[in-house]
Amino acid sequence: MKIDLKKRGSCEILECFKSLHVESGEIVEFEFFDSDIESFGYKAFVDLAQLFFMKMLTPLKEDETTTLLRFQKLYLENSFHKTDKSSEKYGVESEFFTIDKTKQFSFLYHYTHTLDFIDVKSKKRILNLGVNRGDEFKIIKEMLTCEEFASIEFVGIDYCASAIEYAKSDFSHDKNVQFLCHDINKLEELNLGKFDLIISIGTLQSSNINFNAAFMSIYQNHLESGGAMILGFPNCRWMDGEMIYGAKAPNYSFSELSLVLKDIHFCKKYLQQKKYRVVITGKDYLFLSARKII
Repeated sequence: MKIDLKKRGSCEILECFKSLHVESGEIVEFEFFDSDIESFGYKAFVDLAQLFFMKMLTPLKEDETTTLLRFQKLYLENSFHKTDKSSEKYGVESEFFTIDKTKQFSFLYHYTHTLDFIDVKSKKRILNLGVNRGDEFKIIKEMLTCEEFASIEFVGIDYCASAIEYAKSDFSHDKNVQFLCHDINKLEELNLGKFDLIISIGTLQSSNINFNAAFMSIYQNHLESGGAMILGFPNCRWMDGEMIYGAKAPNYSFSELSLVLKDIHFCKKYLQQKKYRVVITGKDYLFLSARKII
C-alpha cells in the first residue's frame, strides 16, 4: 500500500493514520517531500508509528525530492502480556525472555543515571527483586571496575525457575552473585538480612502482589539504615519485540497513567517521610531513586 502525503499538514497525516486498516505484518509506504520530512523530523514519525502499533522501517529514496517512509504493522498477539499467568510466563521459552531492555537506550540511560545518583560503587550488598536473567546486575558489572564489582555481594530473587537457572549459568564465574528462586511475597522464609541497595524493576506491580504492603515490608525488613532504593515502573508495553510507550491500564483501550502515578506517589511520600531525597526520572520506564539525606 502506497499513500501520497506530500504537502500534508500534521492533522491530515494523523487522520490518515487513524483511518488505516492494516493487517499484522503489512507494510504501508507514504510519499513525502524531503523538505516536509526535514520540517517534521524523523522522531515525529517514529512516535507516530508507536501510537498506531507499527514500527518504522528504513526509508527509501524515491527520487531527488521525494522519500518513502515505510511502516510495518506489529503482530499484536506476539506479546508476553497476553500469555498465561504461571511463573514461566517470564521463563527462557517465553516471549518475555526475547526482550532485552538493555538494548533500549531510553531504559539504559535512565537506569545508569539512577545508579550514579545512589552511588552504586559505594554499596556492599545489593538485592534485586524480580531479577529474571540478571540484566540489571549485568549493567552494574559493565559500569564498575572488576575490583569494584567483586567487592559487592549481589542477591537476585525471582519466582521463575528457568530464568534463575539461566542467570546462575550466566554469572557462574562471579562468586559474589547469588540467585534464588522464591516467591517475593514470602521473603521472610529466606533469612536474607539487610541490604544497602534494593532494586526492583517492574515486579512489585504484579497482580499477585499487594503493592503498598510489599513495598513497606521490603523497606522495613530488608533495607539498611541509610540504604538506597531504585524502583522501576513500566510506562510501556512490549509487542512483537518492540517497546511501545504508554502504560496499559485495565478497562482502557488507550494508555492511562493513574495507577502508575498512584504507586509512585505512595513510595515517594513514604520515603520522604523517612528523610530520603527522592527523584523520579525516565520515559518508557519511570524510575524512582531514593537516597538518604545526610
